[in-house]
Amino acid sequence: MEILHIAAECYPVAKVGGLGDVVGSLPKYQSKAGHLVKVVIPHYDTIFINENEFDCIYSGFVKLGNFNFPFNIKKESTCILGFELYLVEIPELFDRKEVYGYEDDIERFVSFQIATLDWINSRNDIPDVINCHDHHTGLIPFMMLYANKYEKLRNIPTVITIHNAIYQGQFGFDKLYYLPDFDLSKVTFLEWDNRINSLATAIKCALAVSTVSPNFLNEINNFGYGLESLFNLVRHKSRGILNGIDNEVWNPLKDEMLFANYSIKTLDKGKQKNKEKLCSQFDLDPTKPLFSFIGRLLEEKGADLLPQAAAMALSENFLEINILILGSGNAEIENQLSHLMATFKGNYNVFIGYNEELAHQIYAGSDFLLMPSRVEPCGLNQMYSFRYGTIPIVRRTGGLKDSVIDIGDNGNGICHYQASIVDICSSIQRAVKLYKDKKNLKKIQKIGMNIDHSWEKVCQEYIEMYHLITY
Repeated sequence: MEILHIAAECYPVAKVGGLGDVVGSLPKYQSKAGHLVKVVIPHYDTIFINENEFDCIYSGFVKLGNFNFPFNIKKESTCILGFELYLVEIPELFDRKEVYGYEDDIERFVSFQIATLDWINSRNDIPDVINCHDHHTGLIPFMMLYANKYEKLRNIPTVITIHNAIYQGQFGFDKLYYLPDFDLSKVTFLEWDNRINSLATAIKCALAVSTVSPNFLNEINNFGYGLESLFNLVRHKSRGILNGIDNEVWNPLKDEMLFANYSIKTLDKGKQKNKEKLCSQFDLDPTKPLFSFIGRLLEEKGADLLPQAAAMALSENFLEINILILGSGNAEIENQLSHLMATFKGNYNVFIGYNEELAHQIYAGSDFLLMPSRVEPCGLNQMYSFRYGTIPIVRRTGGLKDSVIDIGDNGNGICHYQASIVDICSSIQRAVKLYKDKKNLKKIQKIGMNIDHSWEKVCQEYIEMYHLITY
């Protein structure tokens, strides 16, 4: 089967969050399973792109109203990622270091989608299935069905995989002219709440809808960020598939980013060495339990609760714990977290920004990982922490509810129900108690390390979904 993934991110080419991790891993394991897999993302100004070789295989122009943007399709030369990687180069729109956050993001991603379809339309061979990811590719199923120039593509089945339903790619009908000519009787497929809504369009037009966890699929039928009725309407063609992780990348025994490698047999010594190095780097005490947070400092991640929760937890435990934060996002949250450093010097530290190597080191050196998310469609951090013998502390939501079972139920982590300061601190208190019970602590760590969250079994669920819509 020839599978084409279209997305805004793909690790290690360009990554902002979990979307990049999934699009960098799922295709690799589908390829290992014997399928011909291709990934298309925009051409950004990133280190990976600048350091690798690409061949130009197609050129054209994207017309957005009165503007014509030249574009090139470039193919990575060596298949270094384990699948065929294609970049859509539109210099005027994508020759930038950041993936998102520009005033012309609508123009950028509409042009990306059109350029991608123009290239597919030019090929003699067409894919068996196209898997679109999030709203940045949400107009593709509609254009394939109803745009006049893509008639050749109408019978290709499409899937929309939803990694985050908060962001929906909405814009006004004053920009309808950006789209190629289409049957105007179908304009209602574009509309939601009197605007063009890219995610809603994909949900309506794709043959299958997938979310990145079963529980998130259930949640969005009731709390779907304005799309609840639509999610209920398409439930018959929807399925929740819990994400996997790349066990080759996230492997404490072979991870070259760690200070010391270890396995489940050498867990104690290995984690302690990583913890000592990490604590030395951030002026923390390696004899105390280390609680860490890794991720975007946004309200959806519960990061706005961290400053007060950290201060309360450190005070309640008489500075007998360490807390380390790695992330960036909301400037006010960043400032609040940074200001705590003076008050709790020696027991608290923060790194504002993102550093992939440091993230790996924190997973390896921490005892507990904090994930107080308000929204977590799947969550990968808890799966990474399991691999490294670090116990996740999570709010029961989305994929966290699917993947973390409370230790009170003979599980693998510590869970709480509310995204609240009180619940976070209560869970930290439970973790401190567990930390003192070394025998039970080691048992819970090993339970997590033995869990199989690999992509091998997950990618088969995607293949089954493709088969349902291609035969």
